[in-house]
Amino acid sequence: MAKHHLVPKSSTKALFGKEIRKHRESRGWSQEDLAERAGLHRNYVGGIERGERNVALENIVKLARALSMKTRDLFDSLP
Repeated sequence: MAKHHLVPKSSTKALFGKEIRKHRESRGWSQEDLAERAGLHRNYVGGIERGERNVALENIVKLARALSMKTRDLFDSLP
């Protein structure tokens, strides 16, 4: 089996989670604040930030809207 030079899924999820956390904390919001604004559960937001969740596109859009950002800007830290 050939080795691919792709970022493992867990690393991608972790990078995305760090990006969400960075934007949330820059606003002084708790996970609960972001979850409420995005219409998501706080535990789900926590799972995203810890890199445990493979976030659905619909929820990425909800997070971007809650953060008053363009969806594409949430991917800045990804390869």
